[in-house]
Order: sequence, then C-alpha cells, then structure tokens
Amino acid sequence: VTYTATNFIPPSGRDVIAVNPQTGEIHLTGTLDYEEVNVFEFRIEARDKGTPPLSSHCKVFLEVLDVND
Repeated sequence: VTYTATNFIPPSGRDVIAVNPQTGEIHLTGTLDYEEVNVFEFRIEARDKGTPPLSSHCKVFLEVLDVND
C-alpha cells in the first residue's frame, strides 16, 4: 500500500505537511502559525499494488492551537 496527501485547503499546507508513502505517517515539515492559518484540511489516499489497483481515502483536519495566549 502507498499513501499520498492531496487536496490541501489552504494550498499552502503542501509546504508544511508531508505523508510517508510507505507508512502513511503524517509529519510537519515546517512551522505552523495560528495567526496565519488555524485549520488545515487534506485527504490521504491509500492505493494497493493489485491488478487493478484499489484505493481509498480519508479526510484529515489539522487544527493549530495558539499556545501563546
């Protein structure tokens, strides 16, 4: 099974969120700022290597908390 992240809202999520294609683990690749964006939405697609390949997806909501207040 391979995993990919798609359909980022806002599109800037591509710059700070990554998915390990082998495990599906979600990692931050940059810093998040509550004042800039407080919620990210994206989809994770899982696709197998069968013939024909089958896939499924889920929606992920990432809420950024402002810990400075």
